[in-house]
Amino acid sequence: MRATTIGTLALAALASACGGGATHEVATEVVAVRRTALAVDPGASEWSSAPEFRAPLQLQDMVEPRLLSASTPEVHVKAMSDGTRVVFRLEWPDATKNDMPGTGRFSDACAVQLPAVTQPDVPAPQMGEPGRPVEITYWRAFWQAMVDGRPDTINAIYPAASVDHYPFDAPSLAQGSPEQQAMALRYAPARELGNDMAGPREKPVEDLVADGPSTLHPAEKAHSDGRGVRAGNGWTVVLSRPLPSGLAPGTRTEVAFAVWDGENQEAGARKMRTGWVPLLVEASR
Repeated sequence: MRATTIGTLALAALASACGGGATHEVATEVVAVRRTALAVDPGASEWSSAPEFRAPLQLQDMVEPRLLSASTPEVHVKAMSDGTRVVFRLEWPDATKNDMPGTGRFSDACAVQLPAVTQPDVPAPQMGEPGRPVEITYWRAFWQAMVDGRPDTINAIYPAASVDHYPFDAPSLAQGSPEQQAMALRYAPARELGNDMAGPREKPVEDLVADGPSTLHPAEKAHSDGRGVRAGNGWTVVLSRPLPSGLAPGTRTEVAFAVWDGENQEAGARKMRTGWVPLLVEASR
């Protein structure tokens, strides 16, 4: 779906609201308002004055694994920029909190996608095109719970579990010693092999790059940050990253959003998403 289609949907929502007697305005593009200091707290008061874009979400039913039943209807987006970085605030309804890993469990999540290079003609919104990559900042509720202090232990994930003994907890091994750490890794094979998805995390976000469907991979350098909180009956997440190449204050590009509902067993390509949405980075005032 191209940006013009998204704009048409937003205008249709405005017309519907007006027909019902409402007077609020619905933005037709995402505007990253100029700020000297960026708000990285989802609940910061600075967000109240930023314009809100209501992005209708659609099924990802083009490639496997497809999502064939709609879940999240829309995501509300606000943005701000200091001329170097851009911060997006995403808010969407979600009746269930899914932030615990485990067999058969799926995480709530969201993502922001931007073209890696700002050009008049953007690549396809479905993860870019060969030679025309996109950059993605991805947040997961699993990771947020870790960052917020949930221990990386079996009992934290399965409170009723009973652990008889682990060799790396033996009294003969001093906690934190090289010998104890080496023994612990023998019982954490994913971490031992360098799996970035395993173990404690310092950030609840990941930087990804893609140049077409099924090409998603970690970026060479992590440059994003973020934080998510439960707000009422849903999530509010702030994602911060540098402005992509060629995007300067006073210029435009396109941005896309995605949301995963863990309760609906959404993961990977199985998600609700937008096409490209117009994005204006406001010039200095």
